[in-house]
Amino acid sequence: MRLWVTEHFAQVVHCVLALAMLVLLLLLSWGISTSNLVAAVISGAGLAVCIVLTGSALLIPDNLRSQATERTLRLASSTLNHMRGGLTEENCRAVCQLLLPETHAVAIAMTDTVRVLAYVGELAATFPPGSPNTDPTKEVIESGRMQTFLSRDVDGTYVEHDLPDEHPSHGFGRNRGVDGFPAGIIVPLVVADRPVGTVKLYYRHAHLIDRTQLRIARGLAELLSTQLSAYELDRQAELTARAEVKALQAQINPHFLFNTLNTIASFTRTDPTKARDLLREFSVFYRRTLEGAESNIPLIRELEQVRRYLKIERARFGDDRIVESEYVERGLEEVPVPSFLIQPIVENAVRHAMRDEGPLHIDIHVGSDGGDVLIAVLDDGLGMDEDVAERLLHGDGKTTAGGKGTGIALRNVAERVERYYGVGSGIEIMSKPGEGTSVTLRLANAARDLRKADA
Repeated sequence: MRLWVTEHFAQVVHCVLALAMLVLLLLLSWGISTSNLVAAVISGAGLAVCIVLTGSALLIPDNLRSQATERTLRLASSTLNHMRGGLTEENCRAVCQLLLPETHAVAIAMTDTVRVLAYVGELAATFPPGSPNTDPTKEVIESGRMQTFLSRDVDGTYVEHDLPDEHPSHGFGRNRGVDGFPAGIIVPLVVADRPVGTVKLYYRHAHLIDRTQLRIARGLAELLSTQLSAYELDRQAELTARAEVKALQAQINPHFLFNTLNTIASFTRTDPTKARDLLREFSVFYRRTLEGAESNIPLIRELEQVRRYLKIERARFGDDRIVESEYVERGLEEVPVPSFLIQPIVENAVRHAMRDEGPLHIDIHVGSDGGDVLIAVLDDGLGMDEDVAERLLHGDGKTTAGGKGTGIALRNVAERVERYYGVGSGIEIMSKPGEGTSVTLRLANAARDLRKADA
């Protein structure tokens, strides 16, 4: 028998015993006042029986706690096997099938922040995997709080609930329902204090959403959120290991090294002063590169590294062949960024976007978007088509802009951005052949965190 049935039975028993004791007390009082010995004896005996039964019934909560603990452990073990793989359609479908029998709901669904990942139960055909999230789901993701949505019950009346104090965050929408059902509970799945999806429980009638169902919904969401957090930690550790290797691969570019040394050697004959200046810049450039592969540095220091790189490349190609401009929104100069974040993007533009003749313009723009920081690197070079841009970030690493080289540097940047800034962060490439390329980094909450640190 389901746990909620047992608890409901206990509640009914308590109510019946309380009512019986009240009636028997009244009968006992009447028997004593009227000297009716038979009535007094019967009512007294009945009260004794009720007291004994009440004592037995009070043991049920301990029983329930024991059963709940056992069921929770079993459920945690079962769902962990799926949640260790993250929020995928297959994993979520298996979890929904496990969770539905543990509730009073007629259907249960899981989503990420954008779409339905799995739906099990009644009306399953209405919300196939991939369906966009409905407005109630979006509200929960935006607020980060559990909400219960109610509508008119079958008899046309509203059903109200006295909410327990331990659930102050419920929001009730009247005459709305949820996703075609009269009532539902939607709970956010939270990783690192950010909603990454939801669990949704649907009910045929609003009155079925009681304290037990609310506790079950919250408990299930907390369980899944904990398991997703563990998965995210494992994934970030894997990303770290991969990023460290790729960072070294991207940093030690033998072609750049040999070309720079050849350029400096040529200036030792024609312009020794410039040769010494380039040698100093090159020394600082490589020292900074090798010192901080994974450490955070102020944005202004990363931009200084970009300028050193471009100074070396101008010496090689000519001062008029590379024209760079910068705009940094006031207050963002000190935002912490992983070292070697912008320079690989600029290097990719110089290596693959330059035409045979004419200047290459590179514009670096840093601004805020709410609490996020956006870093855009734009050039007016050769550009690329969508397939090449996609392979730069997700392909086999054999093709970059212009059809040569590798995409290791840009994929490394993308992975480190995701690693350091979490959900909502990433890299976007927009390009058009013959017109140029824009590479934009989104650093989620970087501006907000900087303002907090300065406060």
